[in-house]
Amino acid sequence: MTLCLGCLSVLVALVLSLCVLQKLCFPYFWRDLLFLQKVVRYGVKLEVFKLTSSVRTVLDRFLQQVQRTPDKPFVIYDGNVHTYRDIDRRSNRLANVFLEKANLRKGDCVAMLMSNEPDFLCVWFGLAKVGCSVAFLNTNIKSKSLLHCFNSCGAKTLIVGSDLVEDLDGILNSLVQDNIQVWAMRSRTKHTDVQSLLDKLESASEKPVPAALHAATSLKTPTLYIFTSGTTGLPKAAVITHLQSLKAAAGFWAFGATEDDVIYVTLPLYHSAASLIGVGGTIELGATLVLKKKFSASQFWNDCRKHDITIFQYIGELCRYLCNQTKTELDRVHKVRMGVGNGLHQDVWQEFQSRFGKIKMCEVYGSTEGNLCFMNHIGKTGSVGRSNFFYRLLFKYDLVKYDIVKDEPMKDQYGFCQRVDKGETGLLLSKVSTISPFFGYAGSKELTEKKLMRNVFVKGDAYFNTGDLMVEDHEGFIFFRDRVGDTFRWKGENVATTEVTEILGLVDFIQEVNVYGVQVPGHEGRGGMASIIVRPGFIFDGKKLFEHAVRDLPGYARPLFIRLQEVMETTSTFKQQKFHLVQSGFNPSKVSDPLYVLDYKEKSYIPLTDMIYQSISAGEHKL
Repeated sequence: MTLCLGCLSVLVALVLSLCVLQKLCFPYFWRDLLFLQKVVRYGVKLEVFKLTSSVRTVLDRFLQQVQRTPDKPFVIYDGNVHTYRDIDRRSNRLANVFLEKANLRKGDCVAMLMSNEPDFLCVWFGLAKVGCSVAFLNTNIKSKSLLHCFNSCGAKTLIVGSDLVEDLDGILNSLVQDNIQVWAMRSRTKHTDVQSLLDKLESASEKPVPAALHAATSLKTPTLYIFTSGTTGLPKAAVITHLQSLKAAAGFWAFGATEDDVIYVTLPLYHSAASLIGVGGTIELGATLVLKKKFSASQFWNDCRKHDITIFQYIGELCRYLCNQTKTELDRVHKVRMGVGNGLHQDVWQEFQSRFGKIKMCEVYGSTEGNLCFMNHIGKTGSVGRSNFFYRLLFKYDLVKYDIVKDEPMKDQYGFCQRVDKGETGLLLSKVSTISPFFGYAGSKELTEKKLMRNVFVKGDAYFNTGDLMVEDHEGFIFFRDRVGDTFRWKGENVATTEVTEILGLVDFIQEVNVYGVQVPGHEGRGGMASIIVRPGFIFDGKKLFEHAVRDLPGYARPLFIRLQEVMETTSTFKQQKFHLVQSGFNPSKVSDPLYVLDYKEKSYIPLTDMIYQSISAGEHKL
């Protein structure tokens, strides 16, 4: 008996010791394991689809939800409630019109130019029911870029929203010459070359079209084309397959969302975040989506309170815009428990949670066309995702050494890339494999090939080049450092614009800041410059900014020049534009905005005059 008790005591002590050891050395073990278990479970389901002919798509999941909860609100827009049955029936009407009037057939590609509205979903689903692939067009692109999009994805039909018909005035003749039929979501149109849709819906049948039209036999079949919003160059049509759509639709579920959640989407539906994760994720859960035509910082929290929002989507600077709003007593009066998105800077993250409550911010890292995804399921501030031993077994990625000056990966004596050490910044590459395929871009094999790196570690391998400089710490958290090209070199040191942006953003009078490098005559590399928007009610204080920069930034990373702007140029997803700022430089005779220069003698940022500019250009003014 004594021996048994002794063995039991030893066993208990051993278990307790292992628990303590696990908490000290592997504090995230169980949360990682549970999260990975969900990911693997969902992945197994997709693999079963591949092995059988019973492929289930996002559209199929929507139809299941229609059968399960037909009267549940699916989309709430501008005060109007649209149930799952409502959207299904209207998309059936559209599908019948597309078949009978537009003569669309399975396999056709159709482009959509529409703003955020319920009919975006109805048209999308109506086309999917007919078996068409759909190209989402960015509503901000014009003329030549718009025509390029048709050519790249092969679309011969355009569906345009009622509020965007006039945007076609400059290119309508070109569309007609290219035999592209144009349909508008209007009852009548003044253009003879534009056909109306709404009047034909009145007599259209609500009966479903034959299911065989949209039956999928492979998860690798393209279902969407989503155009990447680069800051320069023409848009590229990323191929989105059923496989990618289903993976994205599991995002909310993986983070713990349920059918009882109410999800707020203010991002443009033509981008993957809102359409694949937002709409697809809502459908996967059977939840309710509150859709906004455009993001409004002043209306955001009122909308959250009005509709009992529990989850919202963010991207880029959206949370910063919310933090810049005037504080009120209602800031914490809401039911929001989770934000899902990407691009949230650490300084904004902390300020957002401090002001609006402990909302769990779930960062998702991944590009529209990419084959790798990181998810910060722990909620670690500033991290874009989490990795561990098990994750690396499933998804092969590497961080490799990158030469900022030469703008290329560093190679060893055999011509292969070199992996970085933990805690060291490197270029993120993701191996292309059957588990993580890369489907590339439509219309150009050259564009697809450009995103691949071959013979990276061994001859014959292929990796997707994310173009992102990242770092993985010793706990397995992934942090974004910069885009390749955004990082510049000054005085022999690499300057990461993201880090400088976050530090300058802590100055009280700064509302928004965009950091970039500009060419300085007579100097190697690029000198740092920051475009700044001053917070309302404050004034620019050169001395305070100088003190902050000197205290918190190394000499080579301190911005040499400051440009004050009233509005920051951004893409439709709030990504800051740098191209035009870089091109403008710091010449006061060419830049109408107020310019300042770092002056160590004055211990301040002082106005940049023509005389100082000439002195810098002549190499007389020391920087």
